[in-house]
Amino acid sequence: MKSVPLLAASVLALALWAQAPAPAPDPVLQAMHDEIARSRKLTVSNLEAPYFIEYVIDESDNFTVSANLGGLLTRRRDHFRIPEIHVRVGDYKFDNTNYVGSGMEFGTRYDLERFPLENSYPVLRRYLWLETDSAYKSAVEAISRKRAAMRNVTESDQLNDFAHAEPVRQVRPWQRLAIDEDGWVARVRSLSAIFARYPELENSGVELDATDGGYYLANSEGSEVREPESVAFVRLRATAQAPDGMGVRDAVTFHALDPAHLPPDAELTRAANALAENVVALAHAPRGDDYSGPVLFEGAAGAQILAEVLGKNLSLSRRPVMEPGRGGVVAVNDLEGRVGARILPDSFDVVDDPTQKEWRGRPLFGSYGVDREGVAPKPLRLVEKGVLKSYLLTRQPVRGLEGSNGRARLPGPFGASLAAFSNLFISSSEAVPAGELKKKLMELVRARNKPFGIVVRKMDFPSSAPPDVVRRLLSSQQGGGRPVSLPVLVYRVYPDGREELVRGLRFRGLGVRSLKDILAAGDDSAAFEFMDNAAPFALIGGSSYTTEACVVAPSILIDDLELHPVEGELPKLPLVTPPEMAR
Repeated sequence: MKSVPLLAASVLALALWAQAPAPAPDPVLQAMHDEIARSRKLTVSNLEAPYFIEYVIDESDNFTVSANLGGLLTRRRDHFRIPEIHVRVGDYKFDNTNYVGSGMEFGTRYDLERFPLENSYPVLRRYLWLETDSAYKSAVEAISRKRAAMRNVTESDQLNDFAHAEPVRQVRPWQRLAIDEDGWVARVRSLSAIFARYPELENSGVELDATDGGYYLANSEGSEVREPESVAFVRLRATAQAPDGMGVRDAVTFHALDPAHLPPDAELTRAANALAENVVALAHAPRGDDYSGPVLFEGAAGAQILAEVLGKNLSLSRRPVMEPGRGGVVAVNDLEGRVGARILPDSFDVVDDPTQKEWRGRPLFGSYGVDREGVAPKPLRLVEKGVLKSYLLTRQPVRGLEGSNGRARLPGPFGASLAAFSNLFISSSEAVPAGELKKKLMELVRARNKPFGIVVRKMDFPSSAPPDVVRRLLSSQQGGGRPVSLPVLVYRVYPDGREELVRGLRFRGLGVRSLKDILAAGDDSAAFEFMDNAAPFALIGGSSYTTEACVVAPSILIDDLELHPVEGELPKLPLVTPPEMAR
């Protein structure tokens, strides 16, 4: 008997809902769509019309604070929008991209200030109009130069310049950053003061960076995206000088999806003290010597080396059209053309899964819903039983593969996007207890009559090195392939179990092909999170664009790697002793 009034109430509520006004469209997305539609209809005599237009607007509400030895260095709160305008002329088979001059500003650059923050529809339309005009002029000039360049070259691969993609509509809300600014200023200052207790440190610092925002995307194919992105991290760094003048350093970063989930003070304090002690120990450690033999990458170092050596090679860079005699533009990739080849032991599987939100009860750092080209990703099996099955792909076709799998995560060169992994899961079906790996290492050392083995517990990845150190590493690289970042915590392990920290070593010849020589993997999978970018060694601060990444991987024992002392002139020690920190 009570169902009749309930039904009447439901009908009434439904009628009221039907009469309610529809939610107002997002002014930013509306302005983007309307300006795209207008620009597609434009015709200019003797000029090719755009066949594809895309707007990407990054929006960020950001708070940063940094301190040194208890003193505040910076404190900033910023809110900004950065537009990225893509205009393609020609067609999907041949357009103005994939040319060494693609992305250059050939046309008029208007003197625009920062992109407007307020959602004023007329103002947004005007800025998009002027930015589109500049991009269109550059596109027309680029395709003309590209055609001229192609008259003097012969292309072996007739690849399309752009791949079709189904339109995606995913509009998710985001909000302004909520953070206790004064509280974090006090915490950062307090953490940085810990390093004052270690007078042997040459320099140190602590920084907090918290961002809430995301990006808008609209294109002429009908895609409409508003994708939230939030990240917070605390980074601690310290450097010192050994008695011979060699610089040593270490850094540690804690990541979270928002400031509230960063570690508590007690954990941050322990990390600061451990970091300082590591750097002081490195300054007093002996220099390493040439070594050739088995190397154990233990704990986080296993995930780091796999992220750098394997993960970074899973995306391909296509060589652009260029004038004859011009070269050295695209880095060598050891995995190009190797689909179907064995690149890992046959017990290994590798999956990239941006749809997985957590692992063992912890949020996963690399998750996302749609990439920067408006393509929704799915889990991707990259390596199966040691055999390479696919690559991380964008909408730029590569040899043998056309069509994106939703991995465009960074702006790239020559009018394209860069692919990057998200949550990269690396596992072995024949994992052994982690404690057994060191025993296996020592068995190999004894069998080969070597005085010691090598254990690496931390790599400098992402690198905290100064730019000049990175340049020296890149210029001194021998052989093909990409150079590998420096190991930070390297230990000689002697047959009696004694360990000795050493410094000043680098790997030579360590690349993707070395991974086939993995002798064993542990059952101790570690989740390593970092901010990825397009710079060598994912250099911290080396690029204005970053993306969140996570690697879940075990410790690994690799047979027969080479370590050599880092070469180069060493700076002199300071002539004047440091001042006393105590008052």
